[in-house]
Order: sequence, then C-alpha cells, then structure tokens
Amino acid sequence: MKRNIIAGFAAILLLASCNKDKEILNTLNTYNNSMEAKGYHFGDQLTLPKEVTENAESVTISFGDKETTDLTIDPKFFTLGDNAVTFNIKTKGGDVLNQDATINVFAKNPEKNIAYQIVAEYPHDPKNFVQGFQIEGNTIYESDGQNGSSQILKYTLGTTTPLASTKQAPEDFSEGSTIIGDKVYQLTWQSKKGYIYDKNSLKLLSEFAYPNVLGEGWGLTYDGKNLIASDGSKLLYFLDPNDPSKLIKYIAVAGSSQAYDQLNELEYHNGFIYANVWQKPIVLKINPANGEVVGTFDFTEIAKQNTKGSDDVLNGIAFKGENMLVTGKNWPKIYEVQIK
Repeated sequence: MKRNIIAGFAAILLLASCNKDKEILNTLNTYNNSMEAKGYHFGDQLTLPKEVTENAESVTISFGDKETTDLTIDPKFFTLGDNAVTFNIKTKGGDVLNQDATINVFAKNPEKNIAYQIVAEYPHDPKNFVQGFQIEGNTIYESDGQNGSSQILKYTLGTTTPLASTKQAPEDFSEGSTIIGDKVYQLTWQSKKGYIYDKNSLKLLSEFAYPNVLGEGWGLTYDGKNLIASDGSKLLYFLDPNDPSKLIKYIAVAGSSQAYDQLNELEYHNGFIYANVWQKPIVLKINPANGEVVGTFDFTEIAKQNTKGSDDVLNGIAFKGENMLVTGKNWPKIYEVQIK
C-alpha cells in the first residue's frame, strides 16, 4: 500500500512538472509571437515573462553555431532582419526545455520616401533581360540574362546597337555586373562562378568561383574597395576584388518596420548601396556600414507602364552624375530621374 501511495505521489509530481513545463513553453511562445511582428532594435532587452524567469535556473539563446546568456539584442550576435533562434531553458526542477522562435531586428530610424522626377527617356532593347546595369561616361554596360542567350554587352546611351558583346555558355544565366578599372566583373545565377572581361573589347579574361556562403549570383557592385554581391536573400556580401572567391564580410538589410530580402540589382553611389527588390517596383538606399535602409524610391508608375507579366520587372540602377537611370527586364525604355 505504501509503495502504491509513493508511486501515486510520484505520478502527481511528474504530471505537475509536465504541466509546468508546458505552461512555461506556452507563455514563452505567446511572448515570442507578440514580439515577432513588433520586432526589436539593437540595444533592446528581451523581457521574458515571469512564468519563464521565475521558473528558470538559466536561459540561453542559440543562433546558428553561437550561444549566449545575454538577453540584449547585440549586433555582435544578431543581424538585422529575421533571426531564427532557439531558447534553451534549464528549469529549477532540472528539466531542459527548448523552443524555436524568430527574432526580428529592425533599424531604429524610419526610412525616408525619396522624391524624384523624370527628366529624360532613352530607348532600350526590349529583347534584353536586364540583370546587371551600369554606365561609364555615356556607355551602358549591361548583363543580359536567360539560359541559352545570356551575354555581356555595351552600347551608347540613346541607342540600342551594341558596340561589343560576348555570349555566355548555354548553361550560364547572366546576372549582376560591375566595372573596376579596365575590367567588367559579371555573376552567373546558379553556375557558382563569375567572369572577368576586358572593359573595352568585352573579351573574356578569366573566371572565379563564388565563396561557399554565396548561394546564387544576383546583383553586383563595387564600392571602391570591395565587390558587393547579393544572392536573393537579405544579405549583401563583400568580396575581395583581387580574389572574388574570398569573403570579407556580410551585412543584413532591414528597414524600421520590415526586413527586406530578394535583394537584386545593385549600385554603389556616394557612400550608399542602392538595391532593387525583385518583383517589387522599389529601390532601397542602404547604409553599407550596418545594412539599415535609410530611404526608398517608389517606381510604381514607371513600372506600370512597362510591366505586362511576371518577368518584365524593374531591374536596373545606374547613376549618370547625380541623376539615377532605371530600367527593367525587357523594358523598351531607360528613365533618367532627378532626385529631389
């Protein structure tokens, strides 16, 4: 009889412990869900519910291969945008509880809506599926995508006749491109390699492999020191131009209320990175020091005039002096806009 009573008490205690653990996890889950939409800023403190803290001997957060006991949103641990983390709770009863969560980190300052006006229009070959786009002097250098017809070409602004062009292999899908000195660097989408050309003739000089962290090739620009590449995620990757297979660093991109991914064609100008968001008629102005979006351009009206389907979207940014040139995939026009 005594053994039965002891066993009964043990079962009650086990049930109580299980219920307490479920209560802790449910409370933590409710808190995480409420904060996911609201988000955090760097320097904020995670104020976990009392149901968690009063019953926890310790709480750690795992993110990738890192783990911390600090409940501060520290830029050394978290990135801007979404962070897929795991809360690890060791209870005072000796249990170890784990719960996955998303911690969204946003920029502190709201991004500005940047006004502009169209000051000129130029013809663009609608056969060109623009992936990379830049201007030097009065010469446009363009990376034209699609499997089986990808190429790098250049032409004089105001015309559509190529001055020079080089075709890619049928398996390559051309992506972002940029100019460094007397060379043009170009990415490919899924071939995991890029090409380097002579700027004058567009003759192929060499190729390079991507660093492993770069999943695909999307956009490319140059800040005077490093190549900056996008791969369709929220990340921008800084690469060594002398060895583009070498990753220098990366940053994540977010605004004050949302994270941005699908970062595509890139341009660097006067200390800022400009990126269009694939399938959206917007261009972001990004602080390269921390990934914060400081401003946005809304090109909805321009895109409406040129986008008839799902593929012919805004995708082309270049600077002609202080004015911006914008175009898109298979668009018949290039627009020059003056920033107000």
